[in-house]
Amino acid sequence: MITSPRARPAPKPPSVGIVSLGCPKALVDSERIMTRLRAEGYAIAPTYEGADLVLVNTCGFLDSARAESLEAIGEAIAENGKVIVTGCLGAQADVILAAHPKVLAVTGPQQYEAVMAAVHGQLTPPHDPLFDLVPEAGLRLTPRHYAYLKISEGCNNRCSFCIIPSLRGDLVSRPAGAVLKEAEALVAAGVKELLVISQDTSAYGMDVRYRESQWRGRPVKAKFFDLAQALGELGVWVRLHYVYPYPHVDQVISLMAEGKILPYLDIPFQHANPRILRAMRRPADHERVLERIAGWRAQCPELTIRSSFIVGFPGETEEEFEELLDFIEAAGIDRAGCFKYENVSGAGSHDLPNQIDQDEIDARYEHFMETQLRLADAKSQALIGSRMDVLVDEWDEDEAAFACRGKADAPEIDGVVWVETQQKLSPGDILKVRIHGADGHELRAKPF
Repeated sequence: MITSPRARPAPKPPSVGIVSLGCPKALVDSERIMTRLRAEGYAIAPTYEGADLVLVNTCGFLDSARAESLEAIGEAIAENGKVIVTGCLGAQADVILAAHPKVLAVTGPQQYEAVMAAVHGQLTPPHDPLFDLVPEAGLRLTPRHYAYLKISEGCNNRCSFCIIPSLRGDLVSRPAGAVLKEAEALVAAGVKELLVISQDTSAYGMDVRYRESQWRGRPVKAKFFDLAQALGELGVWVRLHYVYPYPHVDQVISLMAEGKILPYLDIPFQHANPRILRAMRRPADHERVLERIAGWRAQCPELTIRSSFIVGFPGETEEEFEELLDFIEAAGIDRAGCFKYENVSGAGSHDLPNQIDQDEIDARYEHFMETQLRLADAKSQALIGSRMDVLVDEWDEDEAAFACRGKADAPEIDGVVWVETQQKLSPGDILKVRIHGADGHELRAKPF
């Protein structure tokens, strides 16, 4: 009797673990690398133990971020042994190799081909790439219902506290058609919120003189307003991040007032005092800023403004710090993040005189956070009794409620709306709720 041979099990594909550090822009880089790896048939390992190799995508913006990246590299070496490093700190390979000479390869940010070549050098690519396992929208590290949409790389600004241009280079804008096609694919894959990011979002297209490309059979310029307008046609929440306050930013407020994109602007003002702003090489007319914000809110009363600020910049006096606190109150900044100044090597401000004592920086940071929490709580209390649309993120057992976000809340950095309901909800659902409680950046609500 002839029996059929037992089918041999398919060989296990080589696996790569990924550690992603830093900002959402680096997260997008990690997602693109994951997509390339899966397209070539590699598996993505969720643990050190299950990986044949570990890729660490680093951050190098601040000294504290460098330290975190070096620590993560050391942990990966200790837990796995085979490590490739990429990302912003990868632009300083000598720093990485001095601390961790066992690293197999180092590449800089956005160097996807170099990353893949380094992986190929350690793990032979599978012979039968499984392209059908890679969704059209690519692989993501965010939940299914929201995604970061990176529209450019690099930055042409030369802020004195920042070394990003030396790490990521000058501005390089993606064609508008390519950005919009990616956005369409994400929406088709179930994304309900697009978070537009870059190093300088409002500078989009300046480097290519706003070159046109095709989308849906029509030309679209690589221009901040034109891209925002086109994204507003996709029927999902569109949130703008890292918007440098150029004059043409005023134009997108009309799209927010019309409900085409979310009434939300993330503008890193960094400070309010003109002298400090000039030392930072930032726009320095805060009175004009207050006028512009008033005009924005007159046109779009629902507008939420998120901003980030730096305390303890060299030479900052107590009076100038108090001026910053007065500004966030006068401007009605809805969401305020704060960074303690770090004297980063290579930054223009590194050698400035009158460096602030770390204890004083810490004290100013605490004072800032107390002030912004007080202001945020007052704004939250004023919302009690109001109605709003929220996007469901997840169920939280401890709160016995769904963690949701309103139009004023970006994921991970802003507030949360706890929705108490017996309804069966899923991440990405949008529902109308009435606010009945508030505490700081948190709201409590029920559907109506």
